Amino acid sequence: MNTGLFITSIIILLCILLNRVSRKIGIPMLLGFILLGMLFGSDGILKIPFENYRLAEDICSAALIFIMFYGGFGTNWKTARPVAVKSICLSTLGVIFTAFLTGMFCYLILHISLLESFLIGSVISSTDAASVFSILQSKNMGLKYHTASMLEIESGSNDPCSYMLTAILLSIMGNQASTGKIVYLIFSQLVYGILFGFLIAFLARKFLRHFEFSTPGFDMAFMVALALVSYALPSLIGGNGYMSTYIVGIILGNTKIKGKKSMVNFFDGITGLMQMLIFFLLGLLATPSKLPEIFFTALFIALFLTFIARPAAVFAILAPFKCKKEQILLVSFAGLRGAASIVFAIMATVDDAYTSIDLFHIVFCIVLLSILFQGTFLSSVAKKLKMSDENEDIRKTFSDYSEEVDLQFIQLLINENHPWCLKPVKELILPPDALIIMILRDKKRIIPNGETILHPKDTVILSARIFAEPDSLSLTELQIDSASPWIGNRISEFSPYAGELVIMIIRGEETIVPNGDTIILDKDLLVIYSSDKYKPDFSF
Repeated sequence: MNTGLFITSIIILLCILLNRVSRKIGIPMLLGFILLGMLFGSDGILKIPFENYRLAEDICSAALIFIMFYGGFGTNWKTARPVAVKSICLSTLGVIFTAFLTGMFCYLILHISLLESFLIGSVISSTDAASVFSILQSKNMGLKYHTASMLEIESGSNDPCSYMLTAILLSIMGNQASTGKIVYLIFSQLVYGILFGFLIAFLARKFLRHFEFSTPGFDMAFMVALALVSYALPSLIGGNGYMSTYIVGIILGNTKIKGKKSMVNFFDGITGLMQMLIFFLLGLLATPSKLPEIFFTALFIALFLTFIARPAAVFAILAPFKCKKEQILLVSFAGLRGAASIVFAIMATVDDAYTSIDLFHIVFCIVLLSILFQGTFLSSVAKKLKMSDENEDIRKTFSDYSEEVDLQFIQLLINENHPWCLKPVKELILPPDALIIMILRDKKRIIPNGETILHPKDTVILSARIFAEPDSLSLTELQIDSASPWIGNRISEFSPYAGELVIMIIRGEETIVPNGDTIILDKDLLVIYSSDKYKPDFSF
């Protein structure tokens, strides 16, 4: 036991070191985890014998639960909502179309049997959330036209569809599925998965609204249990557990919950560990000496998938939405395959349905090629297509909660009518414990003293103590569009609900702190303080 614990600790430390190295040399860290597993495996240096596919399936499936849950929990719905329909179409119709094209290629060109061809297509039809999230965040890739949000939603929600297709194919291959059973399987996967996802999320929100955790850290334990039960309950009756888990994650992640920042930090660590575990274990399970036998088969499938099947599916779905050509090309190239595909391949390997092909190593090799090629060049392709946006922060796409600090900084723009205009700093009446720390004037930074005079167009930076209980502030957003009845009204006349206050207006590039006479204009984004701490800040 002690030897096993020692080896495990060394593996985790090596994975952490690989993460740092991979960022410097530009190779995706997930590839490093796989190669490390292969190095420890039966053909590697330590030659650890591990061929227990059922155990690997159980461990990887459990790890995928947390990755799927946090994929939803970390999704910023406000940012993702404009592209939600496109993303859902990609994660459902796109998966089916990709699986069909890949299956036909394997059958007609590679001469693999029909059902096995479609099984390969089903297993590798989804893009991988762990891979996509890791690449986007590690490279801090800001993308135009909400593309990062589109990839986030698609990769986080398309594994359930791939899982469903794989389950259907295995049932047919095992002669266990009549037409009626297949129809019911599709029904149970979709309906039970969606129903349980919304039901569990609703009950969890009710619970959090009326229950206060008396012991620090128990809220994290509650979320872990919630992630597990959201997968297990629908799975017990034939529902899609991954779909349920993702739905619960995305609803709770976009609900005002006390201590959410700590939860995000906790799940950041957990999902990072799960990614290490999955990719190392898959590398350990693989037998490198078998890869040459299936390499060209995997290479041809990977090339067809990357340059024909995926682009055709993306174009067929996004073209009717009149998406830009550059966006379609980037989304096509960003279809990385990853852990989910290999886990589904393991599921097929241990299933009673007979397969004459080495499905696991074929899919393993495809994933390896996908992470190596697409993961390495994704950033370069985005720049080549002029889709990179340095002004777009990827942290706005994934839910981001900044670390607490003792001080916060406030920015004020001094115009000609501002009461501070043309006055020296020493004559200004500031709130207690507030200090002017910097003045931005014509792109110059000025450290002020008492004699410094404020000029028109100056930007003044103040520091003040941060509010000690930020979780008690519930902020929501309201986008004003052309049909809004509030256009032209003053803020003093804006009162859709009792107990709400508009504290900020985002108007194009300008941020406005309103007063009662501020006029609401079309395309304004109103930031509203609400007294309802658990009110969700999005709607379906």
